[in-house]
Amino acid sequence: MENPAQQGIDGPTVGLCGPTVGLYDPAFEHDACGVGFVAHIKNQKSHAIVEQGLQILKNLEHRGATGYDPLLGDGAGILIQIPDGFFRAELAPRGIDLPPPGAYGVGMMFLPPNDASRRACEAAIERTIRYEGLKLIGWRDVPRDNSGLAAMAREREPVIRQVFIGWEANDAANDRAALERKLFIVRKASGHAIQALKLPDVKMFYVPSLSTRTIIYKGMLLANQVGEYFLDLQDERVDSALALVHQRFSTNTFPTWDLAHPFRMIAHNGEINTLRGNVNWIRAREHNISSPLFGEDLEKIWPLIYDGQSDSASFDNALELLVMGGYSLPHAMMMLIPEAWAGNPLMDEDRRAFYEYHMALMEPWDGPAAVAFTDGRQIGATLDRNGLRPARYLVTDDDLVVLASETGVLPIAEERIVKKWRLQPGKMLLIDLEEGRIISDEEVKHTLAQAKPYRRWIEQTRHYVDAMPEVVSAEKLGAPLLDLQQAFGYTQEDLKFVLEPMAVNG
Repeated sequence: MENPAQQGIDGPTVGLCGPTVGLYDPAFEHDACGVGFVAHIKNQKSHAIVEQGLQILKNLEHRGATGYDPLLGDGAGILIQIPDGFFRAELAPRGIDLPPPGAYGVGMMFLPPNDASRRACEAAIERTIRYEGLKLIGWRDVPRDNSGLAAMAREREPVIRQVFIGWEANDAANDRAALERKLFIVRKASGHAIQALKLPDVKMFYVPSLSTRTIIYKGMLLANQVGEYFLDLQDERVDSALALVHQRFSTNTFPTWDLAHPFRMIAHNGEINTLRGNVNWIRAREHNISSPLFGEDLEKIWPLIYDGQSDSASFDNALELLVMGGYSLPHAMMMLIPEAWAGNPLMDEDRRAFYEYHMALMEPWDGPAAVAFTDGRQIGATLDRNGLRPARYLVTDDDLVVLASETGVLPIAEERIVKKWRLQPGKMLLIDLEEGRIISDEEVKHTLAQAKPYRRWIEQTRHYVDAMPEVVSAEKLGAPLLDLQQAFGYTQEDLKFVLEPMAVNG
């Protein structure tokens, strides 16, 4: 049976979070997913981390949901670092020699099952790769076992392939950040080109990840199906120093393969209540945004957020743009999910100035949210200012950090635990794998608040009404004030309870 929200007499109406039919609007829906990660502080890669990530996922299964078929999951997935040795061994028999780590990117691609549509999508991707001055290294079919999936999940199952991309010229091979930005452009530009083809099954095209650092295995799966469906994850050669996992409870949008988490940089539990305003502001600012790092490539990104994306997907798009544009990962997260700073008398003035300055650049993405984030080099999590979503973490004596929506997601002996705590409202946990240490919330925010003279910038641009020159109006009222107020619908309640308190209290 078709999903009733996909139908209608005149076809579906697409709202911010998906199709709307009759009185149903998915923009009013909410969710409560399971999110977690495990990471080795010293960046030591192993297959054990991948296995532990999958174990966390299985232990969060109760936070997801199933459909009418108990095998039909709302979506689950895992994000890991690129297993370089595994891919080299897999591609070598085909005569493909990968560049050094960091000089190539791997894209996980969801493609339409229809051969003609799939070839059209692949051709558009390859054209974009060449146009952007990059080189197509090769394609790889992702081995899968769909025997355990529900019938509905198999009906909507995409073809899943991996694409390998490197620099066309070797002299640019060392600029990893530039390649990461180029891959971002390739993904956005090829996506726009494929949308323009208007293929009948274009909605089955999606790029879960395209990066030099991370790769994502996800789908419309149950938590325990992820490791069984993707055979790569069972291979001992697939190693990583981090594993970010998510079990979805899809009430914000309907379950689909592409809306499973993790997204490219985040996994999210909660909802963004200010989503419509956030998306509208980004769209309003698209033509005023500039970047010396992107240059003319920036125009290829728009629209940044498509209609029909979930709140988490939209948030991920905004975070990705900020990070690709030069902001550090914690800096971008502080912009998007700020602390409660305006009325906090205990907050350091430099940090308050940081938030006040960035308030003019980016509206907060507010809502009860716990967000885990990573770029493959750093991994962390933050809570919104109200702290209504749970996130608990522990650190072991052998340099593991485990964070999840609840405790007990991994069987770790109590004597191995050196610290156990919870994320607090507005606070951030950050692990820098390249530096090999946990960076405290205080250190992260103090460093960023001191990086620029935000207090001086605010003072230079702040103007008070009392300091403005008085202007005597030459206009005369054409009728008594009371008559004008009545004509325009003002009431005593408006004056007493709205206007007067605003004037008196500012």
